[in-house]
Amino acid sequence: MEITYASPSLNELVEEDSTMRTTTRPLKIIPLQHPSTTSSSSSPSVSTPASLFLKWTSKLQRMTWIDWLDLFLPCSRWIRTYKWREYFQIDVMAGVTIGIMLVPQAMSYAKLAGLHPIYGLYSGFVPLFIYAIFGSSRQLAVGPVALVSLLVSNVLSGIVDSSDTELYTEMAILLALMVGILECTMGLLRLGWLIRFISHSVISGFTTASAIVIALSQAKYFLGYDIERSSKIVPLVKSIIQGADGFLWPPFVMGSIILAILLVMKHLGKSRKYLRFLRAAGPLTGVVLGTAIVKVFNPSSISLVGGIPQGLPKFSIPKEFGYATSLIPTAFLITGVAILESVGIAKALAAKNGYELDSNQELFGLGVANIFGSFFSAYPSTGSFSRSAVSHESGAKTGLAGVVTGIVMGCALLFLTPLFKYIPQCALAAIVISAVMGLVSFVPFHKM
Repeated sequence: MEITYASPSLNELVEEDSTMRTTTRPLKIIPLQHPSTTSSSSSPSVSTPASLFLKWTSKLQRMTWIDWLDLFLPCSRWIRTYKWREYFQIDVMAGVTIGIMLVPQAMSYAKLAGLHPIYGLYSGFVPLFIYAIFGSSRQLAVGPVALVSLLVSNVLSGIVDSSDTELYTEMAILLALMVGILECTMGLLRLGWLIRFISHSVISGFTTASAIVIALSQAKYFLGYDIERSSKIVPLVKSIIQGADGFLWPPFVMGSIILAILLVMKHLGKSRKYLRFLRAAGPLTGVVLGTAIVKVFNPSSISLVGGIPQGLPKFSIPKEFGYATSLIPTAFLITGVAILESVGIAKALAAKNGYELDSNQELFGLGVANIFGSFFSAYPSTGSFSRSAVSHESGAKTGLAGVVTGIVMGCALLFLTPLFKYIPQCALAAIVISAVMGLVSFVPFHKM
């Protein structure tokens, strides 16, 4: 039994102890210390801005050149301790696996954003190399994602006519620059904690609704006719019903078969460890299967991706700054998604792999990746849940896996784009739908 007294007299505590020696219970005496003027003046609660500044400057003075290098180039942390015999082969295999998964996904997400598929490939190229240098996560897979692509499509379609493809594309690239600047600013000011004020229910509801909208927006590639572009569920459903007279069987059958194959491969990859490779190979399998069917049967009712420019992206400065004001709210929203999706999974992966991760440094790394990406025709990119999970399951140890993925994307841009013209649109739509089905959460609704 532990008894704590609030008396200032130590003698009274000793006398009380002598009266209780006959009991068998142990007694612990804790003498109280009265606060003094000196101790109260040094309390952290009364720290002045001047003392905080002195503390900060003294910390900077104690930093060595290695600490400064780690601060500005987080990649130096794993480069110094890289174990080539143990890590290199694993990182290369993980990078190739993610690259095989990213190539078809990038084209699918670009179509979701209302852009030409080539810009999805561009978004999965330069940002990967930049993030490997400035990002602090060693397993996070960066590139285009479904949720950000939906936000880009919804906002740009309300500002500019999608038929004006040049202006539409330039605004998407400008948005990447704005998102990058905002992410860097928030990272430098250490404002990543602001997102904690958003409740889990709000986040879950937002992602679930977005997943449903994304799936409905891809229905046109299954059904064979155009539907209204909208960010609301009811207008999409109405448009699907009203255009039912234009329904075509070939794209519906092909899309449904590919979607079923993707879901089965995804389930087997998650449930059985020895079949993990199926999860990453799913998107490539869908694209190859769809292309093979088109080449063999040549169905006229199935729309194809068409010609894709061959070669690496060229350096160019984003234009159309006159529309920057109208893009500011979307830049903030995409930055919030980056904090929720990218930083959240990066911290979880860091904890599983036994290293520390600074969320503000992570946000800064994503921002630099988007800024450099905008100079090479990329639209906003961030960390992907599905590809990061595959990266972790593949055993990726360092950021070298991301560099290898970037090399795979570069090879695809240089040598494989002539083959992409025969990819059916319904195959890319099936990839998008299978990816966003994991965003739908039913648990919070059961708790309401």
